[in-house]
Amino acid sequence: MPTLPVIDLEGARVGEVEVSETVFAAPVREHLLWEAVRVLRARKRAGTAKVKSRGEIARTKKKMYRQKGTGNARHGNARVNVFRGGGQVHGPRPRAYDLHMNRKAMAGALRSALSLRAQGGDLLVVRAFEGPEIKTKALAAALARLGAPKALLVDEGGNDWLRLSSRNLPSASFLDVRGLNVYDILRFPKLVVSEASLRGLDARLSGAPTKEEAAA
Repeated sequence: MPTLPVIDLEGARVGEVEVSETVFAAPVREHLLWEAVRVLRARKRAGTAKVKSRGEIARTKKKMYRQKGTGNARHGNARVNVFRGGGQVHGPRPRAYDLHMNRKAMAGALRSALSLRAQGGDLLVVRAFEGPEIKTKALAAALARLGAPKALLVDEGGNDWLRLSSRNLPSASFLDVRGLNVYDILRFPKLVVSEASLRGLDARLSGAPTKEEAAA
């Protein structure tokens, strides 16, 4: 079973953690990564763009002038698209851009992304994200010591110290472990995860019971 070193925010090694080979040493399937990124980016699209057609323009439907005898081209009313302020033809309408990817394939893509970071030495496991006070400067200095100024920081959503300290960092971002996804992993060159979150993530993706489930 492969192991990953566990460090503190000073960069000192304080232990190691055993991880599943199927999660952190799996083959990197690039086609799954591509498909997952495509699906996740599509879900971010609002799909709310809309223009008015000629039937929705608030103008009179009266014919602009008589059909013959004026020397002008024949026209009906001013709602048509050839006039300024008229309706648009074949314009965008509200729609859903959602794409589908089954759960097993999405889980496989997440394993591939985690394995890619682990195999490249870009997955850092810290004992805990905590400090004496909430301060962006302190967290930025810690990330610089770890060699990960541009990183995705992953921990439990209730970690206010990490969430508040990282919100003004221009090149790093905090993400709740429950929302960890392929797109955000690949957006950053480094992935920094707390030990507790890593164990939970490993158990979820490998199908092994967590400590709490085993105790119950």
